Amino acid sequence: MATFTDRILPEHEAMIGGQAVFFIATAAAEGRINLSPKGYDAFRVLGPNRVAYLDLAGSGNETHAHLAADGRITVMMCNFGQPPLILRLYGTGRAVLPQDADWADLAAHFEILPGTRQIFDIAVDSVQTSCGWGVPVMELSAERHTLVKYHAQADEQAWMTKTAGRTTSIDGLPTRPTDRYFGAP
Repeated sequence: MATFTDRILPEHEAMIGGQAVFFIATAAAEGRINLSPKGYDAFRVLGPNRVAYLDLAGSGNETHAHLAADGRITVMMCNFGQPPLILRLYGTGRAVLPQDADWADLAAHFEILPGTRQIFDIAVDSVQTSCGWGVPVMELSAERHTLVKYHAQADEQAWMTKTAGRTTSIDGLPTRPTDRYFGAP
């Protein structure tokens, strides 16, 4: 049986803190629905109705485009251990880039990883939990370091040129490119 609350409760925050992977779903009025898995230590609960996650450059920027066009976002976390639980955060979000005025305040909550492109700031309207009985029990074997390693080894000028050219989603919606390269520490 699913239960809803209008905020993140302490038990929700505890569950969120124990997850190594989370999923992001967004859509605009037209075009594809985007669903992306995310990893790393990149998700933060900032309050009972606010979360954020650090986003690294990847193959596309659909979340940014969809949030600029529509704003709606769903975050899903599954407890693959015990007890089984699925948690969804429903809300609206926005991309905050390094050139934005509120970047420093949000970035202070994270270790900025090589390849960081933006932080998504999400206002949570409701939280849903459900049993998760159909989700398998799995253990994390290791973090995959490939993406961070790729960005840390990149040539800064080539990375910036590539990123600057990515100003639309796969459905042609606009995105704003970052103005900063975060490489190896």
